[in-house]
This record gives sequence, C-alpha cells and structure tokens, in this order.
Amino acid sequence: MKNLHLLRSEPDEMVRAFIDEGYRGEENREVPLYEGEPDYDDLVRELFASDRVISWW
Repeated sequence: MKNLHLLRSEPDEMVRAFIDEGYRGEENREVPLYEGEPDYDDLVRELFASDRVISWW
C-alpha cells in the first residue's frame, strides 16, 4: 500500500509514532506543508498515485 502523509504542522511524538508504527511495512511518503510552498504539480501526481492519503493537522 502506498501512503501519502500530508503534514500541516511539525509532527509531535504521537503523530510520529502513528506514522512510524501504524504504517510500518508500507510505502510511505511525507509532504511537510509547514515548510513552505510545495511543488503543486508533484503533489497532485502523488495524490493520484497513492492508495491512501492521510492529512495530519
């Protein structure tokens, strides 16, 4: 399963544990939206290529 994690703020310990432990063994990509403007063309491609998209506040 290919997961895309959209991070709206820097992940705290609990979010980091959910990502690291809860999605272990799966293909994961993180997009840190809090670090500035992402490459939106790349982001849209990743959205459609992913099986699951998880948005973290």
